[in-house]
Amino acid sequence: MTWFDKLARIQQFLRQVAHLSAPYFARSDEKWKARGLLAAIIALNLAAVYMLVQINEWNRTFYDALQNKNAAVFWTQLGRFTYLAMIFIVIAVYRFYLTQLLQLRWRAWMTRDLMHRWLANHAFYRMELARYGGPAPEEQAGSGLPVPGQRVPDNPDQRLQEDAAQFTAQTVGLSMGFLNAVVTLASFVGILWGLSGSFSFSLGGSEFAIPGFMVWMALLYCTVGSVLTHYIGRPLVGLNFEQQRREANYRHNLVRVREYSESIALDHGEAVEGRNLDTRFSAVLANYLKLINKQKQLVGFTNLFGQAAVVFPFIVAAPRFFSGAIQLGELMQISSAFDRVQGALSWFVDNYDSLAAWRATTERLTSFDSLLAQQEGAAAGVETASTARTLGADALTVALPTGVTLVQGQTLAMAPGEHTVLQGPSGSGKSTLFRALAGIWPWAQGRVALPASAMFIPQRPYFPDGSLRDALAYPEPAERYSDAQLKQALQDALLPLLAERLDDRDNWTQKLSGGEQQRLAIARVLLKQPAWVLADEATAALDTEAEKTLYERLKALTERGGGALLSIAHRPSVAPFHKRRWQLVAQPEGAPARYRVETAPIG
Repeated sequence: MTWFDKLARIQQFLRQVAHLSAPYFARSDEKWKARGLLAAIIALNLAAVYMLVQINEWNRTFYDALQNKNAAVFWTQLGRFTYLAMIFIVIAVYRFYLTQLLQLRWRAWMTRDLMHRWLANHAFYRMELARYGGPAPEEQAGSGLPVPGQRVPDNPDQRLQEDAAQFTAQTVGLSMGFLNAVVTLASFVGILWGLSGSFSFSLGGSEFAIPGFMVWMALLYCTVGSVLTHYIGRPLVGLNFEQQRREANYRHNLVRVREYSESIALDHGEAVEGRNLDTRFSAVLANYLKLINKQKQLVGFTNLFGQAAVVFPFIVAAPRFFSGAIQLGELMQISSAFDRVQGALSWFVDNYDSLAAWRATTERLTSFDSLLAQQEGAAAGVETASTARTLGADALTVALPTGVTLVQGQTLAMAPGEHTVLQGPSGSGKSTLFRALAGIWPWAQGRVALPASAMFIPQRPYFPDGSLRDALAYPEPAERYSDAQLKQALQDALLPLLAERLDDRDNWTQKLSGGEQQRLAIARVLLKQPAWVLADEATAALDTEAEKTLYERLKALTERGGGALLSIAHRPSVAPFHKRRWQLVAQPEGAPARYRVETAPIG
């Protein structure tokens, strides 16, 4: 890689940082507070450097007093140091506090912004589909979904919880550190230049003198150190990126074991899960071992570099001191100024590990932000009319993420009272068709009429952790319903024992059986009284008698509201509760779609 390529990569990285930072400082509702905090932090950093300059000048006077055994000046300078130190401490404390406050406020804003964007426009759902559903077809490349070969950011939880925190802390910390280094260099390089004198030597019978010799030695020392640090530590960027990915994958699988603990226990799958977890944990450890080995090399060199910097200025300036050209005070001032200049020039060396982690975090967050931006610009798969009085679809085409077309140009219609059951072979795409009718399936085209008073009962209903009343009313606030309404819905859904547990808090997905979860999902529908209900295997875990009772109540509910019931069901016992059947019929090889939907009465 050429230096031009490296420069281009640095420029790209800085553009990524600017792109991620601009929304908060330039466009957010907190921008003026953010700018004010940033300005205060910059001012405190400048003040801190000014105090260091004053302390550096104090060094000369104090050590000269020691060399000359001047007690009056000695005690005077001790008093001066006291107030200089106190002022510096106050500046350091408030610089730390305001820096942490800015990091906190920025993290809070960035996390909420990313979270809202992730939840908007079904982005979280579309991204998961893209991760696990295979590549998008070519004709969908403009839909906001990843095209084949495009990497989809994994573990959005890590991006929201960990990467946002790291990015804000690293950006503020490293940028202020760099500013401090630049100001320190500008402040002390003149001091060091004036104290250095000239270095004279003979070459080829001619006399030469190098002014500001200590400055040039500091520059040479730090240049060599920076180059060596870069070549030793450059693998850290990739290793940090990979470490975060492996840690997140391991954490994800631990959560899955917890969520599916009962199923794993019933299947006696502990050994398999143990091996899977051990494999992922071993991957974490293997990469971490590579990381710490590379960090060991970098730490070894940076410590050698730092320790050598302690004596290096004394070695270079010793001839002038022993010759009597400078006194002890000037020697100590030279050492202090050299340390500041060397520290400023060595900012890259001292922060290489942090810079590598910052770059890895920025790349992960940029990829996540980029995909969110794609989702924000993605057009809906279907055109949905929520003001419709009937349920149906026109010119509906539904495809899989692989590009396979399930149905093409399909027209469907349901009038109020026309309870319909959707049937077809297992894996034929019945649930996918439901998702298209709901308007959330990205690989669908056409027009869908979905009344506003419609509710879906998915195969796997979701219940938030917390109180039972919140789980029942979700996603509406529980305060919207009285205790009597909540209890009645539970009783109507054949859950009388839960009616007295409205305020119990639990993980209901784990606490309730499959049948209880389905009945709780139906209770949610009975509570909210929609006119149209679309149920996907809503009673598959129930006995025949419970199924009959609940379907009768769902039918009565929709008829009172002037709507109808649309069900997916494999069990023959469900069909009698409906008037019509939508049947997915397989098409011959070479047909434009795998299935077509045929409509027939039940009777």
